[in-house]
Amino acid sequence: MSPLVHSIVRGVVGLGLFAIVTAGVVGLTHSVTLERIADNRLASQYQALEEVVPASLHDNDLVDDTVTLSAAEELGQEDAFSVWQARQDGNTTAVILPVITHQGYSGDIALLVGIKANGELTGVRVLSHQETPGLGDRIEARKSDWIKQFEGLSLGNPPADQWTVKKNGGSFDAFTGATITPRAVVNAVQDSLEYFATHRQRLLEAPD
Repeated sequence: MSPLVHSIVRGVVGLGLFAIVTAGVVGLTHSVTLERIADNRLASQYQALEEVVPASLHDNDLVDDTVTLSAAEELGQEDAFSVWQARQDGNTTAVILPVITHQGYSGDIALLVGIKANGELTGVRVLSHQETPGLGDRIEARKSDWIKQFEGLSLGNPPADQWTVKKNGGSFDAFTGATITPRAVVNAVQDSLEYFATHRQRLLEAPD
């Protein structure tokens, strides 16, 4: 084999080995990254669910205990969706509804709404939104306590005609310069309570 051919072969083999090693490193990094992303996502989900239904109300794993329901226009769910069940000693004590309202100022607002078996709200949290920073984003628990005012409320408390912002004659505060966003959340929470009242038996029954 001539020196030139030998040099070419050695270069090709070297490049091949480099490509194999590089692909292996990239693949391993990708796998580790995906696992980390999945773990972080699961941790975030745990945190959000626990904020909506506190640990004192359940002894089960909220993430794994769900029931699947058909599409619900009232909740902004166009396809089948999952509802989380909080249980103690095998009995459902509360449910967590995933809700999407299309009434936001800048787009959809995704919420988690926790409701006790007796129809009382355990909590509400915002999962995602596109509302104006410094104004509408105060619906986030980390920006203000506004979202926490729903805890303990229910249908009839306040009366049905009071489930809107004070600017419209209701019981709920709005934000200075931002009325549409809080009004959308209030309406969505009321819709959630009405949905629960209508589908209570199905929501509270144990999974098949």
